[in-house]
Amino acid sequence: MLTAKKKSQVIKKAQIHEKDTGSSPTQIAILSARIDDLAGHLKKHKKDNHSRRGLIKMVADRRSHLKYLERNDKALHAEIVKKMKLSS
Repeated sequence: MLTAKKKSQVIKKAQIHEKDTGSSPTQIAILSARIDDLAGHLKKHKKDNHSRRGLIKMVADRRSHLKYLERNDKALHAEIVKKMKLSS
C-alpha cells in the first residue's frame, strides 16, 4: 500500500512546480509507485484476481497519461520515460 509519506516523496520528485499534484508527470509517477507496490503484492498472492484487475487498470491509466504527454510535449515525455525507466 502506498502510504501518504511515500506518496508525498514520489510527488516531490516528479512535480513541475511547488504546488503541483495533478500534472501528467506527477500522476505517472504516482501510478508507477502504486503499480510497483501492487506487483509485489501479486507475486505473493498469485490468485488475487481482484487486485490483478486493479493493476491492469492502473497500467492502462498510466499508458493513457504517457500518450497524452507524448502528443502534447515530446521533450517532457522523453524525460519522464528516461527518468522512470519506462518503456514507451
